[in-house]
Amino acid sequence: MVSLTASQAASQAASQAGSSAQGGTGIALFDLADRRLAWLSAREGVLSQNVANANTPGWKSKDVKPFASILAGTGMNGPQLLRTSPLHLKGTLPDAGAGQVQPGEQAPDGNAVSLDDQLMKIAQTDTDHELASTVYTKYLGMFRMALGR
Repeated sequence: MVSLTASQAASQAASQAGSSAQGGTGIALFDLADRRLAWLSAREGVLSQNVANANTPGWKSKDVKPFASILAGTGMNGPQLLRTSPLHLKGTLPDAGAGQVQPGEQAPDGNAVSLDDQLMKIAQTDTDHELASTVYTKYLGMFRMALGR
């Protein structure tokens, strides 16, 4: 699997969102939702290319970098957990190997696309897109209610 660099994914996401990192709404939640939706759209495009080329000899599946790595480069990592007492349990972090791609099977013609994996990723991307859209819509409704519109 070939991954796009964080800068490539971020630039694709920013161009698809129609705004640059400097020209957002000024409200962190909406900026985060915009970035997430743009990233999900970019990922959907890459995954659809994988499915479209499932029978192309020599095609290697591609994916964008994880959204967390794009956020890490912007300083928009979200709230950090704070231990206010030494008796509190530490949070769990995924191990370093959790995000690594395992080599998949390769067809005799050199094609390394697994349709099952791609369809699972597309379904997860669709679910994530629906969640981000719902959060965006609900918060926009709360702002409208607070403004009396």
